[in-house]
Amino acid sequence: MYEFRRMLTYKQPFFGTKVELVDRWFPSSKMCCKCGHIKPMPLSERVYNCANCGNIQDRDENASINLRDAPLDKIRLARPAFTPVDKK
Repeated sequence: MYEFRRMLTYKQPFFGTKVELVDRWFPSSKMCCKCGHIKPMPLSERVYNCANCGNIQDRDENASINLRDAPLDKIRLARPAFTPVDKK
């Protein structure tokens, strides 16, 4: 995963994109995207069932919504280790 992240951040200036990193301890897959309730979940559990609001959703879809809506204090801009010499 590090190599993939390194390549993405290196290519940012070439394509005018931005790579953002979310705090590794942010509970994206353990938190309900509707009400914010957090529950412990083993990796083998693929469906998020919220005991608080009744939301039933695919675990990955729930996590992606939580990552999209992550608080600003949990996000930082990825910076490349090396900058490109030639920007084409």
